[in-house]
Amino acid sequence: MSKERDEIIAKIKEQKKNPNLKLKLKERTEYFTNLLFYTLFDTDTEVAKNIDLLEVTFEELINLACWETEKPCSKLWQSYLEKLPGILEKLNLDAQAFMKSDPAANSIEEVYMAYPGFYAIAIYRLSHELLKFGLPMVPRLMTEYSHRLTGTDINPGAEIGDSFFIDHATGIVIGETVIIKNNVKIYQGVTLGGLYVDRKLRNVKRHPTVEDNVTIYANATILGGSTIIGANSTIGGNAWITSSVPENSIISNTAEIKIKKVV
Repeated sequence: MSKERDEIIAKIKEQKKNPNLKLKLKERTEYFTNLLFYTLFDTDTEVAKNIDLLEVTFEELINLACWETEKPCSKLWQSYLEKLPGILEKLNLDAQAFMKSDPAANSIEEVYMAYPGFYAIAIYRLSHELLKFGLPMVPRLMTEYSHRLTGTDINPGAEIGDSFFIDHATGIVIGETVIIKNNVKIYQGVTLGGLYVDRKLRNVKRHPTVEDNVTIYANATILGGSTIIGANSTIGGNAWITSSVPENSIISNTAEIKIKKVV
């Protein structure tokens, strides 16, 4: 039995071919994400104390995630820390957008604590700024953690403007090269994606642009890097769009509905 066990262990070791695949990085990133959320929003959390914890955890993430020694990742914390007040300012605008847009919101505190759409936006904004420092794995793990909790998949590379509102959150997909401008509202099941998947499209704009004051209703699908949804437009539910829409447009997907009375 011992010999068989040793053979199994040897085979497993042989197949473990990714020296940088450390699951601890995923776990510590989730801890770091929660620390950020408490630092920025929780009334009872001491900001100064949590900033110290964040710095220590951030350095740990750097050591786990910075695989290329010729590209040093140290000394990023201060640069990221300086971004946090601006991120919080944007998130407070997002929370106000929820209050203005959703009649079911009873208080601003409810938005911060109970709305998965707001949580998804918060983690996106925190990860997006971190991505700019050339450390892609940690931001990606942050947004995937949010995806698992909220059902909303926002790539940290997307560009999203001020006062963003996501209702219900579940099933929303926002791709890496999406550009969303200010005062945009998106409902559940919306996809802002690419026309097709091909590795050759890496570093190419392959996802749509959504201009100011656009509303996109449930389960609409908008695809393509050259697709632009013009300002002040409304995209109806279940619409399938692969070409640009002029500003001030209303797009609807009409289907015949038959009601038959059964006796």
